[in-house]
Amino acid sequence: MPPRPDIEAVAEEVFTALADPTRRGILAALAAGGPATATDLATGLPITRQAIAKHLTLLSDAGLVAAEPGERRRVRYRLRSAPMQVAQQYLAALARDWDQQLGALREHLDAVAAAQPTSTDEEEPS
Repeated sequence: MPPRPDIEAVAEEVFTALADPTRRGILAALAAGGPATATDLATGLPITRQAIAKHLTLLSDAGLVAAEPGERRRVRYRLRSAPMQVAQQYLAALARDWDQQLGALREHLDAVAAAQPTSTDEEEPS
């Protein structure tokens, strides 16, 4: 059974967000250190706060981070796992489909191999 289109759309956004190494670094920093502001993240990554903010917008659009109001109008970003779980479900569905097709191919090839005579089954012509 193919994945539902809404699952596929969420998975596509997640994969697009994860395709960039800087965004993966931001997610890793949030996973290791907990919620942080763009300024906090910029101190640990080799890019500007403005670049971090742009990446955080894309991560937020994909649902991978949530912006939360903090002290003194500072926005903190927190990881969200739900979209990642949807992407994992999508990959699991694809894997099941591939496993079924590869299993059917293996059975077919085994049947073909079993039906072919071996060299000891054939007699040499006299």
